[in-house]
Amino acid sequence: MTDPDPRWGKVPGPPTVSKFLEGPQPRRFETWSALEIFRELVRGFRALHFIGPCVTVFGSARFGEDHKYYALAREVGAGLARVGFTVMTGGGPGLMEAANRGAKDVGGRSVGCNIELPREQQPNPYLDRWITFRHFFVRKLMLIKYSYAFIALPGGFGTMDEIFETATLIQTGKIQQFPLVLMGSDYWAPLIAFLRDRLVAERTIAPEDLDRITVTDSPEEAVERVTRVGMDRFGLTYGPPPRRRWLLRE
Repeated sequence: MTDPDPRWGKVPGPPTVSKFLEGPQPRRFETWSALEIFRELVRGFRALHFIGPCVTVFGSARFGEDHKYYALAREVGAGLARVGFTVMTGGGPGLMEAANRGAKDVGGRSVGCNIELPREQQPNPYLDRWITFRHFFVRKLMLIKYSYAFIALPGGFGTMDEIFETATLIQTGKIQQFPLVLMGSDYWAPLIAFLRDRLVAERTIAPEDLDRITVTDSPEEAVERVTRVGMDRFGLTYGPPPRRRWLLRE
């Protein structure tokens, strides 16, 4: 098991990434940055194109193997793998590792989208495939693009960012009405109360926006909802995977 690193996501990104986000830069630098971002996107597309129907599991890097949320994430990963989903995470330690580990426990597929930081961060050891990105926004795109559902376990700013971006994409129709499940009802109760008592009450979101979020403590319920929506609404099957194209060296 990988020890949770309290500095995960707390140190600055590579200097060129930080510079890119500091406002206007010389045109040569910005052109080169745009090409690097495009290259990173294509690399992600090529690496993840054949991984099959995925469910992305979000969660903190800071919970260790002895924590109840680690056990919960591991159960969720195993349950998703049993019904045929590839389990995708951010590839790090903590709850990301737990979900990937659960998938591997039952012989399922496990994928990670890691992030490059100045202090070397190793992907967790339960991944069949991983890809490391320099830019958080490219990494987040890949975590969303290939998944038919999203399960969030307790986490901090990064997990909250992922939850709300996913919710916004569903709300605005940029992605389909994929399931968004929060696990750990005690942990998320204050957030749900805030959304209901402030955002819905003040009409900054609609009641149906909140209704799209499922909160549960049951791995079985989470997996059942993901499976039912994936099969019934989006017609997922266990058919053959996409064909590889030799011209593209796939």
